[in-house]
Amino acid sequence: MTSAGIIEVQNSDGVNVIRMARAEKKNALSAAMYTGLCEAFESGERDEATRVHVLLGTEGAFSAGNDIGDFLAHGGGSLEVGLQPVVRFVRLLAMLKKPVVAGVDGLAVGIGTTVLFHCDLVYASSRSVFSTPFVDLGLVPEAGSSLLAPQRLGYARAFELLVLGEPFSAERMERAGLVNAVVEERAVEATAVAAARRLAAKPGRALAMSRSLVRGDVAVLGERIEAELRVFKERLGSPEAQAAFNAFLIRRATN
Repeated sequence: MTSAGIIEVQNSDGVNVIRMARAEKKNALSAAMYTGLCEAFESGERDEATRVHVLLGTEGAFSAGNDIGDFLAHGGGSLEVGLQPVVRFVRLLAMLKKPVVAGVDGLAVGIGTTVLFHCDLVYASSRSVFSTPFVDLGLVPEAGSSLLAPQRLGYARAFELLVLGEPFSAERMERAGLVNAVVEERAVEATAVAAARRLAAKPGRALAMSRSLVRGDVAVLGERIEAELRVFKERLGSPEAQAAFNAFLIRRATN
């Protein structure tokens, strides 16, 4: 099944495989893609036969982050309006009840990295690179990453990733604790799906309760997401962010 040809969904044997399939744009996430992702996750959450979600990209690109040009167009020139599907998606991430397994190959930029903090298992190829250039765009971290990154990586590494904007290799992310294993490029998807099938084969209620206990109270995460969104929206209209967006669009037009 596909959603506008950019989100592909295959659900079988209790595993809901969701693929970002905009390879020509390195899976830069458009408003339509966010909507498709939300629908795919929500459908899997409602389906009693589904036990686990798997999130994948395409060869060499998990996601290049937000498609800024698309959001400007979608919002009639207003980034805040255009980002409404993003808001829906990041709020949904905190509410997912079923495990999420990610298979990452290549670029994981912005939301392409922060979404992984909501995943229970992450497998990456050795050529994967994780980066969050929020501050460079005059923005702030999103998707609860200002809370989850220090918890998972430790403060120093989280600050280096989210504020300094230093890219992390797959091997470093494995050492830091976000990536479970670094595998060969051709094995990423199979490894992620195999792990999901192992989870799906376990007693369903015990699986759900165990995940809930390990994750802990998500209320604090929800509060942090809302706090990030408030600041993020303020930053969108700032001179710093506007200058950064304009520079980005000019670079894109000339490349």
